[in-house]
Amino acid sequence: MSDNRSTLLSQRAAVIFLLGALTAIGAGVLTFINGGTPASATLVGGAAFGAAVTFFHTVID
Repeated sequence: MSDNRSTLLSQRAAVIFLLGALTAIGAGVLTFINGGTPASATLVGGAAFGAAVTFFHTVID
């Protein structure tokens, strides 16, 4: 069997994006539960995703 597989993302990148998505979902849900609008929860989630991906990119080696 040939081992010439084409991968979309490396395992490291997939973990970083997964952690970023989980952080974004958590921040968005907490914002919405705290009385925020869906629009503000989405904006907070997006900002949290960007910050988390940057953070985990530097931390995970």
